[in-house]
Amino acid sequence: MNAHPLSWPSGWPRTKPHAKQIGKFGTKVRESGNSYDTSKKLTLAEAVQRVLDELGRMRVARKDVIVSTNVLLRLDGLPRSGQREPEDGGAAVYWRERGGTQRVIAIDRYSRVADNLAAIAATLDAMRAVERHGGAVILERAFTGFTALPPPGGRTERTWRQVFGLQPGQPITADTLRALFRRLAAERHPDKDTGSDALMSELNVAYEQAKQEIAA
Repeated sequence: MNAHPLSWPSGWPRTKPHAKQIGKFGTKVRESGNSYDTSKKLTLAEAVQRVLDELGRMRVARKDVIVSTNVLLRLDGLPRSGQREPEDGGAAVYWRERGGTQRVIAIDRYSRVADNLAAIAATLDAMRAVERHGGAVILERAFTGFTALPPPGGRTERTWRQVFGLQPGQPITADTLRALFRRLAAERHPDKDTGSDALMSELNVAYEQAKQEIAA
């Protein structure tokens, strides 16, 4: 994935242009001579810092974070402020946990990049609240994605080998797995006639499970 241009995660639905909203994220400031705080529009730099701060609280190193948008980058690889708002204001934040698992949250609900990044930061904060209240399993599923439940009397949840069409115990390398994932993702993406959100979600979960088993 790239920091620029925007690398939208495969299988994540996009917000239609007519459905985008004006964000209400801001920051409080107190101007000289005033005894009260006023709210000003959140800047891109402030929104990026909110994301980095939330991931830092999750003990994710800065080097393991990619903030992906359609905004040109600074020398440190982060979005550069002071640019005209891109036509596609979506944002995706990728990070790697200490165990090596890759995570992503992507939001394009709002018209401004800064507001979508602020929404990602707010989502991360909410996720940490779930964990603090003992919902570690729920948190894991929220980050990884849910496999669609089978209908009554339908098939049970498949193993990752079954999802990828592999035989039990069949050897596979990380490179071969990656190539197979890309081919299947092209077929099962919701935008394709042969795909759906459920199929893509199942494939994403299977891919994460396969990577962990291969790396073990």
